[in-house]
Amino acid sequence: MNRIAQSNFVAPLLHSLGCILVLFVAMAASAQDAAPTVDLLGVTQRWVDLALSKGASADRSPLRIEVSMGNLDSRLRLAPCAQIEPYMPVNTRLWGKTRVGLRCLKGTSHWNVFLPVTVKAFGPAWVLRDALPPGSTIKAEDAIQADVDWASEASPIIGDAAQWIGQVTAYSLSAGQALRQSMVKPPQVFQAGAPVRILAQGPGFSVSSDGQALNPGIVGQAARVRTEGGRVVSGVVLDTHTVKIDL
Repeated sequence: MNRIAQSNFVAPLLHSLGCILVLFVAMAASAQDAAPTVDLLGVTQRWVDLALSKGASADRSPLRIEVSMGNLDSRLRLAPCAQIEPYMPVNTRLWGKTRVGLRCLKGTSHWNVFLPVTVKAFGPAWVLRDALPPGSTIKAEDAIQADVDWASEASPIIGDAAQWIGQVTAYSLSAGQALRQSMVKPPQVFQAGAPVRILAQGPGFSVSSDGQALNPGIVGQAARVRTEGGRVVSGVVLDTHTVKIDL
């Protein structure tokens, strides 16, 4: 084979081999990029399931837990990692829309990322039959029990009906809303200027006297009262006309 013929034969061959090599490198790089994502999801799912099962066992919770894993930013390119450690970031918990931290402990580079996770917790709760305007006194017939996601909001569900019956709405509530602690507040039982009974208690004794409220009284909260002698004292509102002072 002469030199010209040899050149015409070798050049296309080298070009083909080069294209194959480029394709192989690209596939290998793509596989390295994709592999950590698959591993991350599996590691995170197992870690979250274990953490939630331990919490449910400790609390003896009747809630039915459902977990949805999110996705990492598609622009991330993570180096392969032999050991991935999941953890909860500061001031977060496995409840509602949250995130789980993932850090590489053994790899060519020690990266740290956050994976979105949604935890739903279904169980019985008290749900409003109808809408209520702010300041409404909630009656027993205003709510029924239904299965809801406790984790859909940060405020805890009120499980005991005695804790919301007789309370007032803190803001406008809609029909179908589950009653939560942030939605209710104790009722106001007297106005500023109203006559009240002052119950002073100390070790082994109690004394009552009359006084005048200097601010509106809400059961369980502090109120200032002026005694008959003109002295101003502070105590805790017990009922519609009693303020307790500890001495």
